[in-house]
Amino acid sequence: MSNHHVYKKVEIVGSSKKSIEDAIENALGECGKSVRNMEWFEVIETRGHIVDNKVGHYQVVLKIGFRISDS
Repeated sequence: MSNHHVYKKVEIVGSSKKSIEDAIENALGECGKSVRNMEWFEVIETRGHIVDNKVGHYQVVLKIGFRISDS
């Protein structure tokens, strides 16, 4: 085991008809299926789609930080 950590970031977009928080959870859940060692996230953009003058769905752009294996 190393005494330091090295990280990489990926940018993903999550969406939900319910809420911003649900969009974050959806993004993390899907990303976790293929990215190991996820440790943190940043919300860098928030937006939505309007349908009939109401929120149709929410979108969040996230940067996910994950630790490089064996670092």
